[in-house]
Amino acid sequence: MVRETRLSARSLVYPLFVCPGSKVKDEISSMPGNYRWSVDLLAEEGKRAHDLGIPAVILFGIPESKDDVGSGAYDPDGIVQRAVRALKKAVPGLLVICDVCLDEYTSHGHCGLIKNEEVDNDSTLELLAKTALTQVRAGADIVAPSDMMDGRVGRIRSELDARGFTNVPILAYSAKYASAFYGPFREAADSAPKFGDRKSYQMDPANQREALREIALDVEEGADIIMIKPALPYLDIIALARRQFDVPIAAYQVSGEFALIEAGARLGWIDRERIMMETLLSLRRAGADIILTYFAKDAARLLGC
Repeated sequence: MVRETRLSARSLVYPLFVCPGSKVKDEISSMPGNYRWSVDLLAEEGKRAHDLGIPAVILFGIPESKDDVGSGAYDPDGIVQRAVRALKKAVPGLLVICDVCLDEYTSHGHCGLIKNEEVDNDSTLELLAKTALTQVRAGADIVAPSDMMDGRVGRIRSELDARGFTNVPILAYSAKYASAFYGPFREAADSAPKFGDRKSYQMDPANQREALREIALDVEEGADIIMIKPALPYLDIIALARRQFDVPIAAYQVSGEFALIEAGARLGWIDRERIMMETLLSLRRAGADIILTYFAKDAARLLGC
């Protein structure tokens, strides 16, 4: 009766990786229990998540081929666009969020176009807007730019509004840090940079005030939901954002956070179930309204709705 913070399956978003082929269910070695799914099996997995009370999934695509400009990201018949159509047909009540970024689709592994061996912010914006538009036309309910290019929220908002999609929300990765916790994801999506790093466009883990500036800019440009990523190492950022901004806040419990808990549990050093639920509860306590987590199904089973 007096519990201050409550966790519900309705707060969870389940990340899914979609890959080419048929009847593919390929387990990700560093993320046990998570898979690369072909489109046909992805729809079935989406239904299982929805039946557990999970309201939304977020999609990450693994294309058949990659190129320097990440054309698979904005191909109207790309892997994610096909997955969106399949999910909306199979599970109409499931919210489908699409990650908007180029890194999974570029041969160099960076989140934007490369000019003179550097990521070119401004030319990348057009491709991000094009990507979001093809995803929404395929049926995506929410688009989530994760690239951290300056001005991308405003450019995507303008593009969607001009095409008549004024009611499609933007979930902006507003404070995305250049973190070491992304390793297992990059294995899963084959998206590690082939040269350099992403420190020129992702945030320095030492910076707190910068995160608030980045969030404020995204909200000003039209972000409907803001996100902090990773989650657990940045509880202070979630709490600060909660006090300062009156918009929904999402937190992404990323692949490295998941993998650490799984590894510790498999070695018998920690209680997996209790640690899983305690970390998720801590994100809600800090102020997150929405939690993206690879534990979504397991947590939902424990929580019910």
